[in-house]
Amino acid sequence: MSPSAPVPPNPAPSDWVRRWSHLVPPHGRVLDLACGQGRHMQWFASLGHPVLGVDCSAEAIAAAASFGRTVVADIENGPWPLCQEDRRPETFAAVVVTNYLWRPLFGRILESLQPGGVLLYETFASGQETIGRPARAEFLLQPGELLRAFGDLRVVAFEDGFSDSPPRFVQRIVAVKPPHDTEPTSEPARYRLA
Repeated sequence: MSPSAPVPPNPAPSDWVRRWSHLVPPHGRVLDLACGQGRHMQWFASLGHPVLGVDCSAEAIAAAASFGRTVVADIENGPWPLCQEDRRPETFAAVVVTNYLWRPLFGRILESLQPGGVLLYETFASGQETIGRPARAEFLLQPGELLRAFGDLRVVAFEDGFSDSPPRFVQRIVAVKPPHDTEPTSEPARYRLA
């Protein structure tokens, strides 16, 4: 897309992300990794959340910049761009990842969640190679892989299968990072199911 070409409208946010966005604490900061043109940034900004999007495409980030803070960065080959002055990673009330998979970032994603923060992750899974792209194994989750990768979090919802709309093999997880406090409470945490 050339800089003078009109920017196409953003597609609707993922149904999975919309369904579980109520778990994100009110006004909590949301990180959208590999945000593209910012469809999820736009969604969370409309709900009153400050948003930050990261993508390697300057053109995509330019379209997303109207929704919140943006960072152009190669998160696969370059340094992690979201560190505070003391080099600790910035943390967020939610991290959103859709249609993107780079396994070496799983640890960074965990570090980026503040206590009580929500991970909303949805991407292609094995089987997708039989119907379209992506077709390379390194871009497809293996059965239960998100559960294994984020097993230290409290899993609220998980799906691994075939979706008709649009047709694709997909794996999805919603998980919450446990709070720091270890004092027992009389009430368990309530993660309202959508």
